[in-house]
Amino acid sequence: QVQLVESGGGLVQAGGSLRLSCAAHGRTSSDYVMGWFRQAPGKERELVAAITWSGGSTYYADSVKGRFTISRDNAKNTLYLQMNVLKPEDTAVYYCAAGASVTVVTRHYEYNYWGRGTQVTVSS
Repeated sequence: QVQLVESGGGLVQAGGSLRLSCAAHGRTSSDYVMGWFRQAPGKERELVAAITWSGGSTYYADSVKGRFTISRDNAKNTLYLQMNVLKPEDTAVYYCAAGASVTVVTRHYEYNYWGRGTQVTVSS
């Protein structure tokens, strides 16, 4: 079992920055890809960014490319999402997820473990 705990959400003005963190506890291994999903009210959950264990492969949704950066510190079992130039449309609950894969996967059902989420609100 893997437990994921997100932190770092909050309220920020448009153009501002936030950094989300996700601490992983339990049976983490090099076979896990990690990702950040988000879900806004009335919308489907979408993958924002993902990264393999080695960090050698990453994925970004088109809507966040150039603004968000995903990274991981395996020694600390922690995943990060640096979010810059935030826009009101980035407002959502952000979820950390882990999937049993050595490659980047993009579909929510390919992720086995989920955190409870952290709210990000961007005001205009």
